[in-house]
Amino acid sequence: MEHNYPIKRIIDDKGFFVDADYEERIDEKLVKELYYHMVRIRTFDRKAINLQRQGRLGTYAPFEGQEAAQVGSALALNDNDWVFPTYRDHGATLTFGKSMATTFLYWNGRMEGCLTPAVRQIFPPAVPIATQIPHAAGAAWAEKKRGTKNAAIAYFGDGATSEGDFHEGLNFASVFKVPVVFFNQNNGYAISVPIEKQMNSKTIAQKSVAYGMPGIRVDGNDCFAVYFETKKAFDHARSGNGPTLIEAVTWRKGAHTTADDPSKYRTEERAKDFVDPLIRLELFMKNYGYWDDAWNEDIKEKTSREVEAAVEEMEKFPPPNVEDVFDHVYAEMPAQLAKQKEAYLAHLGRK
Repeated sequence: MEHNYPIKRIIDDKGFFVDADYEERIDEKLVKELYYHMVRIRTFDRKAINLQRQGRLGTYAPFEGQEAAQVGSALALNDNDWVFPTYRDHGATLTFGKSMATTFLYWNGRMEGCLTPAVRQIFPPAVPIATQIPHAAGAAWAEKKRGTKNAAIAYFGDGATSEGDFHEGLNFASVFKVPVVFFNQNNGYAISVPIEKQMNSKTIAQKSVAYGMPGIRVDGNDCFAVYFETKKAFDHARSGNGPTLIEAVTWRKGAHTTADDPSKYRTEERAKDFVDPLIRLELFMKNYGYWDDAWNEDIKEKTSREVEAAVEEMEKFPPPNVEDVFDHVYAEMPAQLAKQKEAYLAHLGRK
């Protein structure tokens, strides 16, 4: 099946065009916008890891290596579209308009971290695997019934394709031809399980056949390929033609979370097949005359200042109230949960 779903690329690992059809479609504005957002979210990601190691942030899910997939897809959205992220797609939500301070608050255990700007429709991060996929299909169906041109994107990892929610969401979206893009970031591992041990399919894109929708494989480290293929999928959806499944083949450099040790189950041999997406874009910019040292230093300083200001804002908040864990689960707290709350408060000496 792999030959039926070739990996689409626009630039190669050394930053040269491999698809001449896009030479006229890529301009300085797009190049610098992609690069700026990729630098911005990587700066955030590295800072978040440092904060977690210092005890200033809770367990954190890093995404370094997946910047092209997240930025390229997020920049293809319209302002009124819906985003349904996993716990690892804060790079995409930051690109789409969520604030850094709010994102830090999420990883610091505060409910405020789930809030989004009034002008953006971003669902809270889904920690249960694949549960956001039917939600995205439902939101897209609602937009279709309202007669808008708004669409939705559902982000998920390769492990999510083994969940029932994945199949239910794709089936529903296909039957009702709703405007949604299912965006998979395939980094080869569902936590510690390699992809060949959790599915017999050679690709994730081929799973689209069962649901009668287009399936695309794209180089997830090629920001241009991700951007244009996602844009194409959204055009398809907005035209009333229904969903598309995109498989972005990528590689995450770090651990599944800061509580994980990938050296226990993963070798770096496979990583040799992937060139850092930022390095690849830098090479492209230098090859085609877009690189500017002064501009590059300026955006690095700008993003560093933004991150530090967001950390300062996050740390002004008081510690989260442990009672929130109990008080905001049910409209009326059941007896069992009330008993757990009482016991925990007693443990804290607050009974």
